[in-house]
Amino acid sequence: MSNKMQEVFKYSLSAFGYNNHKKTDQKSVILYMKEGIIMFSHFDASTKQILIGNILLIVCCIFYIAWWLLAFRPNNPIKGTKSGWLLLPAFMFGIISVVMIASSSGDNNHLLVPNNSILIGSIIIYVALVAFTNRLLNRQVTTELLLIVGWLALMFKEINVLYSLNHYSLIVAIILLIVCVIMAMISLICYMMYYDLDVYKGYIDGMIPLVIVAIMMIVIDLSFI
Repeated sequence: MSNKMQEVFKYSLSAFGYNNHKKTDQKSVILYMKEGIIMFSHFDASTKQILIGNILLIVCCIFYIAWWLLAFRPNNPIKGTKSGWLLLPAFMFGIISVVMIASSSGDNNHLLVPNNSILIGSIIIYVALVAFTNRLLNRQVTTELLLIVGWLALMFKEINVLYSLNHYSLIVAIILLIVCVIMAMISLICYMMYYDLDVYKGYIDGMIPLVIVAIMMIVIDLSFI
């Protein structure tokens, strides 16, 4: 290993309290990573999927927010590929996250609601919101509406699975579902207001749903770790 790489490993380990390692090499880093994995070894496969999926969605939001901060800032926005490349990792992490969470499964005999009902309900809600916001309120339909409804459906699926695996009591699961609905409603309000705001207020308004998603992912992960 080169001297530069050794220094990188040494700094990384010392940052996490590994100052006493006399020999800082790849084996030390692998050992540290294994210790981190062991912390979550008691979780079943579906719980691990959800945990990792949530983390990936947080990373997705970070890249998306970074893009928004650069591309839509009121003064000297950075457009094109100079900021647009941030959407590539955001998309990648987002897709992987959705697949991991959506493919998780629990005890089908102990679900709050059938998973099929969540899918059907989300489709009905999306169609109704498109009709309501576009036809009645004349708000042009954009991708954000699909993302809001899709995120809410994903949260219902996730909490449904975690409840079925006994990570949540009925009361806690219902509370989390209500909080998710409230967060989705706040995001929907931001969605409706965006084109009526000036550039500065719109800049803040557009970030609120992303921050909400990231916070909820952190809350749910911490609630069962």
